[in-house]
Amino acid sequence: RFGSTPISVAPALWGGFAQAKYLHPNSVFHKVPDHVPAKLATLALPLGNGVEWSILQGKVKVGEAVVIQGPGQQGLACAVMAREAGAGTVIVTGRASDAKRLALAKRLGAHHTIDIDNEDLLQRVSDLTGAEMADLVMDCSSGGPSAVIAALQLARKRGRVILGGRAGGRIPDFEPDILVRKVLTVMGVRGHSYEAVELAMHVIASGKFPLDAMCTHVFPLAQTDRALRTVGGEGEADAIHCAVDPWG
Repeated sequence: RFGSTPISVAPALWGGFAQAKYLHPNSVFHKVPDHVPAKLATLALPLGNGVEWSILQGKVKVGEAVVIQGPGQQGLACAVMAREAGAGTVIVTGRASDAKRLALAKRLGAHHTIDIDNEDLLQRVSDLTGAEMADLVMDCSSGGPSAVIAALQLARKRGRVILGGRAGGRIPDFEPDILVRKVLTVMGVRGHSYEAVELAMHVIASGKFPLDAMCTHVFPLAQTDRALRTVGGEGEADAIHCAVDPWG
């Protein structure tokens, strides 16, 4: 798998941080429309996750209420695709430190945002959904065990829960009966399918959403290390999605 296969596996040229790379004869390609700039094309994978998690696995339907925990690139991608699928209410949650990302979530189509540091999460979602709660909850936050518990609480009876962020440990206060009592469907997800990326590319090409705002930084090839540190929170401020221009 490109980007994941270690260099100990010949021919070792698996990475994308170069002006040329080795491609296996069975490599899978996606055609990028001529009018789509390279900067936006780099969003195909996170948006592909948004398609996979929101639409193909989450099965969001027209008019449904969707809650997305975490306004990182994955959460924002899920918000875009939930709105694209026709969700009636899209709610993105985050912390006070996520103020800029929550503002971007609204630009990308979210109807509401919630600052969980200053608002009562469950009560606010109840108010926004007429006490029905969410048809679909997607945890993209990696917010630990508490985020998983919150996702289960936010779902309505017979709701669906998608876990895309890692809890990072055991959940000591987990109450299995909530799954039975609410007849919940809970699914863990990781990555995307070919179909999801194809659909994501169509959304990018459509120009319906201000996706340029998601790709916050573009670095030249010589600054790849800084790009990686930035997307990991150790480099430049306010990063969401970073791209490397091999000819920059």
